[in-house]
Amino acid sequence: MTATRVLVLNSGSSSVKYQLLDMAAGTRLAVGLVERIGEESSRFRHTHVDTDTVREWTGPILDHEAALKAVAEELTRDGLGLDSPELAAIGHRVVHGGKTFTAPTVIDDAVLAEIERLIPVAPLHNPANLVGIRTAMALRPDLPQVAVFDTAFHTTMPESAARYAIDVATADAYRIRRYGFHGTSHAYVSRATAKLLGKAPEDVNVIVLHLGNGASASAVRGGRCVDTSMGLTPLEGLVMGTRSGDLDPAVIFHLMRVGEMSTDEIDTLLNKKSGLIGLCGDNDMREIRRRIDEGDEQAELAFDIYIHRLKKYIGAYCAVLGRVDAVAFTAGVGENASAVREAAVTGLELLGLGVDGALNAVRSDEPRLISPASARVAVAVVPTDEELEIATQTYALVKNSNA
Repeated sequence: MTATRVLVLNSGSSSVKYQLLDMAAGTRLAVGLVERIGEESSRFRHTHVDTDTVREWTGPILDHEAALKAVAEELTRDGLGLDSPELAAIGHRVVHGGKTFTAPTVIDDAVLAEIERLIPVAPLHNPANLVGIRTAMALRPDLPQVAVFDTAFHTTMPESAARYAIDVATADAYRIRRYGFHGTSHAYVSRATAKLLGKAPEDVNVIVLHLGNGASASAVRGGRCVDTSMGLTPLEGLVMGTRSGDLDPAVIFHLMRVGEMSTDEIDTLLNKKSGLIGLCGDNDMREIRRRIDEGDEQAELAFDIYIHRLKKYIGAYCAVLGRVDAVAFTAGVGENASAVREAAVTGLELLGLGVDGALNAVRSDEPRLISPASARVAVAVVPTDEELEIATQTYALVKNSNA
């Protein structure tokens, strides 16, 4: 029996998302989410796709190891257990791969050590990723485990985009440079956008706007990333749900000297108490829009700041690319918030951008154009599929290794 299934694990700081896919058939077999890990009210939702069976329960899941064991048990109940000979590999999302990992990589001790070494620049993500990997390796030590890195897609950036303008020796000693994140999403969406336009990826220049609670933009020329908004860490760039995005570095010194805040306090402020939630107390765009409709000026200001930063990046990436064929909105906000999409391109008509109000208002799970037929630059909504991208890269690697 040929092994064609890939289990994708995305271990976050307090959650585990997973999907089991059959790569030969091009189908999903199971999907699930474990939330609030470490709390008494942890939540588990598992869907067996073939039978459309959904199982949900709430209760304490103490850690990621317990969460992953629960995932294995649910899969076994559906006859899709980790002991199946049809399982070819387990693919893991890993947020930070530094300069070392430019492609999906079979995990061994050296890979684990490097992911661990990068924890200081991804303190919320890499530790959880490592727990997921180690637990999965313990459950199936004989199975290839593959790391797919958020940073890998952005390693094609030229040095002029990746370097910060600081002392070179210091930057090299501490590996300070712009790495970028959400790479699996940017890779998938840029290719899907080219397909939507009926062109090959190498013939298309795309600005991808991944707008979720975390948000990032990328400039993709001919299928290769040439610039992206996140940097050494996922803090730089766009205004996000709880992260500040771009900030004068001297603000940090000011808070230390005048505000007498510690490094950890400032870290918490910028990563967890800033962005939309810092500006108006909400990081859910739906709630912010509801408040705006009710005349809430603080919510409106937060929205305007969010859009202002977004427009700046669209304009900057038009300059970086020279020729832009499409701007693609993706992720939770990008796919669902029509008001964000409209506001982001309003006033950019000289750049060839615009949206058709009726097309923009349509809700769909399919890739679609929302720009007028006469627009010089296509504006698209392209649902991301990071799990499929991880599975595709994982399966290609193990298949080629066994060829």
